[in-house]
Amino acid sequence: MSLKLSKLLVIGLVLFVLRTRADSNFIAGADCSLLKFFEDRGISYKDDGQTGDMLVILKNHGLTCVRLRLFTSSAAQAKADPYNFTNNLAYTLPLAVRVKNAGLQLLIDFHYSDTWADPGHQSMPLAWTNETLAQLTLQLRDYNSNCIALLKASNAMPDYVQIGNEITGGILWPTGQVPGNDATTQWSQFGQLMKAAVQGITNAAGTNMPKIIIHLDRGGDWNTTEWFFDNVTSQGIPFDIIGESYYPWWHGTLSDLSHCLTNAAKRYNKPVIVAETAFPWTNTYWTTNINGYSGTVTGQVAYAIALAQSVKNVPGGKGAGIFWWGTEYQHKSGVNESGFNTASFFDSSGNLLPVADVFGAMAAPVLLNASLTGQSLMFQWPLSGAGMSLTMTTNLTSTQTWLMVTNQVQTTGTVYNTTVPVDATPNRFFRLKSN
Repeated sequence: MSLKLSKLLVIGLVLFVLRTRADSNFIAGADCSLLKFFEDRGISYKDDGQTGDMLVILKNHGLTCVRLRLFTSSAAQAKADPYNFTNNLAYTLPLAVRVKNAGLQLLIDFHYSDTWADPGHQSMPLAWTNETLAQLTLQLRDYNSNCIALLKASNAMPDYVQIGNEITGGILWPTGQVPGNDATTQWSQFGQLMKAAVQGITNAAGTNMPKIIIHLDRGGDWNTTEWFFDNVTSQGIPFDIIGESYYPWWHGTLSDLSHCLTNAAKRYNKPVIVAETAFPWTNTYWTTNINGYSGTVTGQVAYAIALAQSVKNVPGGKGAGIFWWGTEYQHKSGVNESGFNTASFFDSSGNLLPVADVFGAMAAPVLLNASLTGQSLMFQWPLSGAGMSLTMTTNLTSTQTWLMVTNQVQTTGTVYNTTVPVDATPNRFFRLKSN
């Protein structure tokens, strides 16, 4: 983190502001897994009325990472039912290359199924049916290794990898299902499969190892999260980041989410992310009021801002990012989109919505600006500084003398500001500090 010292001369007194100009490590992410699917069906994406590459549009508005799911489906399955089976390696590899060429980070979301994997569905790939635990363990290791090797060879090495999607009930049912009738056996089998998955990634990645994410669907449910990750820990499964899905119409309030993420970060000493979320920009499908936020363009923005504040307020700076699900969704006749076309980043005409700029502000460089107005010093910093507090000292030689500035902080949503009166203190130094 680099610091730039700027001086403000005020009535013979010298005030110093430490301006943090460090790129944020916060992940402002978008799941764009069906981008090519929609493009192939005539859908286009616009920014300020101009049609362009959706990935470039997102990058230009400050997003940092794209998430792509990966199915084990065959070419025949994908051809027969594209919406439910298309996300195999043949489809995903060129899209991953596009992500990297757009200057974005990449998250690969292994589903370990021919189609959607989620809390109610973790179906064994058809080609792996009837294999023993030992065979599945080798299969999973080799599959992960081969996928990562192909991505790496195509200059599309992922920065993050999910080993399974919303795996609260395990993976590769019934072999890796948890807890099952015999919890001890099932957790052991789950642990062997998960460790094999990580080993496969390690074998192919070499020194360029992506961060490993384990992802549940329980953003507002700390009790289940604790049960699951206590078992993950006891099995010795290596991972780097805890991921949670949080949809406000399914997973409780933002207070529930904050409770869960904070406890998880503290108990397991890991960064936490919201790996999936969404909110509608119109109430044509979803209810008109979801936890106090309206299904409107402004309601979508307000939800995104409140979500960012919740994640960034996780203690120790361990709130590491947010991914919006269905960012690319657009209405297409004959496709059952479950309403997510009304919760994307683009309206019904393909125009980019204001919520994208909220995501850009989440990951913007944390810059503390100061200006003098009369006898008041005005401070301002972006949404990326949510979860940080303005502090002040008169002595830079001691790390113990930084005091919280308690003046009221106001916000426009993506910008915070506060006012500090000028006093007779000879020297004052200000900075933002993580809570």
